[in-house]
Parts: sequence; structure tokens; C-alpha cells
Amino acid sequence: MKHIKPLLPSLRERKRYVVFEILGSAISQTLAVRTIVKAARHFMGELGLAGAGLIFIKDKYKNNRGIVRVNHRFVDPLRAALSLIKEVEGKPVIVRSLGTSGILKKAAMKYMEG
Repeated sequence: MKHIKPLLPSLRERKRYVVFEILGSAISQTLAVRTIVKAARHFMGELGLAGAGLIFIKDKYKNNRGIVRVNHRFVDPLRAALSLIKEVEGKPVIVRSLGTSGILKKAAMKYMEG
């Protein structure tokens, strides 16, 4: 059986970790994920959402802060989509991006504290 050659580093998908915070009332992780995906789909469309490859880091959500993994080309559209969220289930909220990093551990250390 032949082995599959690994992808060259220049061809790999470059990912970024965007740390977000939801200001307002406490929101569960599943509701936050659903709201962010809905806003991203509305702003970027289906094709843009598929290209962005949004993945939520499940174990890093606490105190209304979380981390989203996204393709490096879609960091700015994701931040714009986050800023367009005005309410969650009728409750007024503000979603803001705290920062972006290329390494999950550094994103968690730098932006999830405090």
C-alpha cells in the first residue's frame, strides 16, 4: 500500500485564532456558536463561510469569551461579522474581537486572561 505524501508547508491552510468576547448577559456556548455562524453566513455567504472554515475551540469558552479558528484570509470578514451582532434571543449584546494569534496557546494566554 502506498503512503500519501504530506502536504508541502506552502500549500497548507494557514489558520488564525480569533478571541472574541460577548458583552451583555451570560450566553451559553451553543447559543454563542449558533449566533456567530448565523452572522458569518449572513455577512460572508455560504461560499465565504465554507472558505473561512470556522471551527470553535470547545474547551476554551468561559466567562462569555471564546476562540474561533479561521483561515488567515477570512480574519477581517469574521471580525466584521462579529461586530454586526446586536442581539441574541432578543437580549442586546456587543460582540467584540479581543485579538488574533497564529498559535492557540498564545491566544489563550494573552487574550483569555482577565
